[in-house]
Amino acid sequence: MAATYNTLLPRPGDKVSSPVDSIPAPSEESFTQTFGHHLPSVTYLSTSQGRIAYYAFTPATTLNHSDTASSPSRVLLLHGVQTPALGLVPLASSLRTSFPSAEFVLVDLWGHGLSSTPVAAHSPSLFHSLIDAVLSELQWTSCHLIGYSFGGSLAISYIASSSQRAANISSVSLVAPAGLWRPADLDEQRLYSSDFDTAELHVLELLEGGPLVVPSDWQSRIRNGEIVAEKVREWQMQNHEGHMASVIAIVRDGGVFGQEEVYRQAVKTRTPIVAVLGETDDVVFEKDLNEVGVENVRVVKGAGHAVVRQKAGEVAKHIGQFWKGL
Repeated sequence: MAATYNTLLPRPGDKVSSPVDSIPAPSEESFTQTFGHHLPSVTYLSTSQGRIAYYAFTPATTLNHSDTASSPSRVLLLHGVQTPALGLVPLASSLRTSFPSAEFVLVDLWGHGLSSTPVAAHSPSLFHSLIDAVLSELQWTSCHLIGYSFGGSLAISYIASSSQRAANISSVSLVAPAGLWRPADLDEQRLYSSDFDTAELHVLELLEGGPLVVPSDWQSRIRNGEIVAEKVREWQMQNHEGHMASVIAIVRDGGVFGQEEVYRQAVKTRTPIVAVLGETDDVVFEKDLNEVGVENVRVVKGAGHAVVRQKAGEVAKHIGQFWKGL
């Protein structure tokens, strides 16, 4: 078990004073020993901010010329807070069934999975540079973006950040996106406390609704091919030294809430956008998306914020219909 980095990361505008630039992540071997090989072998990308881990699902078939108009060729998926790229495997797998000629790449965002934690403010720009680095490494001049929860907020802020970035994104699919969240129990004094333990406890209350509970049958469920998100989150807390510092910093400054104007700016880029929500999601509501200009919203019945895993097939169906209509 790794020792936890229990120092709060800098906030935007803070002077950075640290003996290290980033906090390393656990090894791929330690991850697969617990969760198996649902992801392709990891590829690492070293940057000045830290080491990025990403996973490329290569195309299963060659793209037919007649399919080029309705089939995406490159798709980058961005996960939410706490659960890393592994949590998006069910969605990626469903989409690959319908679009076998596309290349799907999943990335571990800073402080998650096998990506390190930069000792830097976790503002959206830190993650925009991660996306830039991955796209440059892949030599992708265009792609479709899928963002779940915080990844959705990140996709929105990415295209809103510059006209060039927006021009390189063919479409954005938002799955239960964050950014418009208004948690009723938010306590800003605790969230922005200078005490790590105080901030950590409140962040976990906001994200988990209470203590993290890992199902007792997690081992058998993993053996059966299921992604047990609670166990993944616990594993990171126990094995990724910088994970909780990143989680706190993202909730504080990453754009989890208060992004109404950013959404409006993203809509103005005219990048095609679809949003897929769970019927009982309490993080984002259809009316809130409509108010900031996102009008193409699909609602999945019988699902909450975890719709990306609860109803992966239905989410993939909505995204596929959106892509075919472009």
